[in-house]
Amino acid sequence: MGVWIDENGRIARPAEPAWTADRTLKVGAKSIVAEGAPYIAALRDWVSNGERSAYVLSDEEFARRVKPRSAAEMEADASFKLAVWFHQRGKAELAAKYWHHAEELNPADWNYHRQDWSFTPQEAGAKWLDKFQKLDQPYYPKLEMPNP
Repeated sequence: MGVWIDENGRIARPAEPAWTADRTLKVGAKSIVAEGAPYIAALRDWVSNGERSAYVLSDEEFARRVKPRSAAEMEADASFKLAVWFHQRGKAELAAKYWHHAEELNPADWNYHRQDWSFTPQEAGAKWLDKFQKLDQPYYPKLEMPNP
């Protein structure tokens, strides 16, 4: 992920996929697409033109892209943190309960799943592949870049 922060500390673009080259990885019937060329072109334009770059977001566009978290997302985050706390104290059963709760509240957040899967590495690959195959959207969000 890349975040553009200027010399004044203003965030010009929020977190988004940041690749250095275009790549497509075929996984079964689906593909994982990385859009590097447009990202690098936009980044170079910003370095050259600063706040005048066509790729710097307006306050309105920034607000559209960065939305407050829902109540379910906040509860999922709290559940996830409880799971980590229980795991660090050797309480695997309670940790699993709270990881699963976080996954149910916010199934789109892959971090919760990956953390849970890390404790069963022999199953992690199959679990990842199963979740990936069920996606109805791209694995990485499509870059939203203007065509200046």
